[in-house]
Amino acid sequence: MRRTRLGLTTAALAAFGLALAGAGPAAASGGLLPHPGPDGLVWAEEFRGDGGLVSGGANTGLPTVLTVACEGGGSLRATMESQQAQVADFTVDCPAGSTGLGSVTMDPGIVRGSFSVGIDASSPEIRWSLAVAQPES
Repeated sequence: MRRTRLGLTTAALAAFGLALAGAGPAAASGGLLPHPGPDGLVWAEEFRGDGGLVSGGANTGLPTVLTVACEGGGSLRATMESQQAQVADFTVDCPAGSTGLGSVTMDPGIVRGSFSVGIDASSPEIRWSLAVAQPES
């Protein structure tokens, strides 16, 4: 029951965060990253250019996985903060015509409650998708 309530809160915060991102949905031409399923805290299906999201509900007792996929010829930088501390920072190459993928797994306790993810794309044409998940097994 608690996980469901956190999921609903997370979904509401994610929608709010995506609205703040300033990036609109890209034209649908096939997904870059599948939905993370029941372990997912947040999923940004597909956007273009710079953007990001804010969310909450991370469980300090579980590892956290940030995965970013992109394409379009260029690169993007993904950063993640939790409780005003940077917890992830990596670059993903975004080839033209295929999908680039980057991921980082953080130990339990690194992401505490609320978090934000920022995407800095090398071009406004870079398509990207991201997921934050906390696998229970």
